Amino acid sequence: MSPEWTDDQPIYRQLRDKVVASILDGSLKEGEPLPSVRSVAVDLQINPITASKAYQELVMDQLVEKRRGLGMFVIDGARAKLLEGEKRHFLEQEWPRILQRIEQLGLTAEDLLARAPKPGDAQ
Repeated sequence: MSPEWTDDQPIYRQLRDKVVASILDGSLKEGEPLPSVRSVAVDLQINPITASKAYQELVMDQLVEKRRGLGMFVIDGARAKLLEGEKRHFLEQEWPRILQRIEQLGLTAEDLLARAPKPGDAQ
């Protein structure tokens, strides 16, 4: 994770989103430990309380669990849960706007598929 922050959200929320992205892309697997609050704070140059708050949100979202004396671990089923939520969000929130823009531009399915990368193509 990189220490790049924006001004549109609190840092703890951005850190939470970085962990979620790591779970979704598979770089943080189910059953694996999260880096300690202290190491995250040092590596990302943030306050440990901020890192702790991000981790607490992940616990409340039932994506990670705290194991006494061992740290935080990604819960089994976390990736599937996240994928389900992300798919629903995309289809309900993002896709209608994208579809509207496609229609505004008069693009056809053929236009879009012609621009889609082919399997094995470098992106």
